[in-house]
Amino acid sequence: MTTHVTAEIASQPDCWRRAAETAAAQAELLPRRGERVAVVGCGTSYFIARAYAALRESLGAGETDAFPASDDTPLGRGYDRIVALTRSGTTTEVATLLARASGRTPTLVVTGVPDSRAAHHADRVIGLGFADERSVVQTRFATTALQLLRGGLGVDLTPSIVDAELALYEPLPAAWERRGQFTFLGTGWTVGLADEAALKLREVARAWTESYAAMEYRHGPISISDRASLVWCLGPAPAGLRDEVETTGALFAADAIDPVAALVRAQRLAVTLAARRGLNPDRPRHVSRSVILSGAVPV
Repeated sequence: MTTHVTAEIASQPDCWRRAAETAAAQAELLPRRGERVAVVGCGTSYFIARAYAALRESLGAGETDAFPASDDTPLGRGYDRIVALTRSGTTTEVATLLARASGRTPTLVVTGVPDSRAAHHADRVIGLGFADERSVVQTRFATTALQLLRGGLGVDLTPSIVDAELALYEPLPAAWERRGQFTFLGTGWTVGLADEAALKLREVARAWTESYAAMEYRHGPISISDRASLVWCLGPAPAGLRDEVETTGALFAADAIDPVAALVRAQRLAVTLAARRGLNPDRPRHVSRSVILSGAVPV
C-alpha cells in the first residue's frame, strides 16, 4: 500500500540538502555562538528540541535548554533567544508560549507553514514548506528541522545525507519485524532521537516501545528485555552494553551510520510493522496533525 508517510520518509535526503542550503542562506536567523537559548516544541518537535539542545551544548556553542511547550517554560531565566519548532504552526501551546514571550525574549519559529498562527507571534521565521507533510505523523519535517539546526552549528550534513540514502536502500533485517517489544537507546544528543524512534513505533504501529539514555537502561529497564525484544542504540553504544543486552536473550542493534539517518531506518520499521498488523500508517489512532485545545484563550 502506497501511503503519504512512506513517500515522505523516502524524500528526506532531498529535504536535508535543502535544509543545508537554508542554513547557509539564513544563517543570521539561527542562534549565534554563545547565546543562551531555549528550544521548545510538543511531541516529536520536543524530542527534536532536546536533541538539538544537547548537541549544541556538546559542541560548545552555548547554554541550551529544551522544554515542552505544553509545560510552563521559565521565560524569566534570561534567555537570549527562544527557538520554537512546530510543523503546522497551529499547536495551541506553542502559539501561547510565543505570545507570552513577545516583547520579552527574541523568538524564532521553524515551521512548515510560514504564514501560520505561531509564525504571526514570532520575531523571526524560517519556513520549511518543502518539508511539510500530508501525513499525521511527523517524519521528514522533524528530521529536516534538526538538520537545519545542525547546519547552523557548522555540521557538514553530507555524510548524514549519504547515510540516509543507505538507510532507505538497505532492506530491514527480517528478525526485527518479528519482535514484539522494542527499546531504543541513545547517548548525549541521541537520547532525544531514541525517544522519537519509540514514539514513531507507538504512533504508527501501536507497538510496545520504550526509550532511555543508554546507561540508564542498565538501572532497571533492562529487566523488561527478553527473547521477544529488539534493543536498538542510535549512535555508538557504551562499552559492554551489547553483552549485557544479549544475556537477556534480546536482539541488539547499534548503528554505525549518522544517528539522524538511523532514525530514518526506525521510521521504516514503524511502517513495516504497521503493514504486518493491518494498520494504515496515515491514520494513527487518536492522533491528529496538530493539537488545538478547545477552550484555550485565543492569542
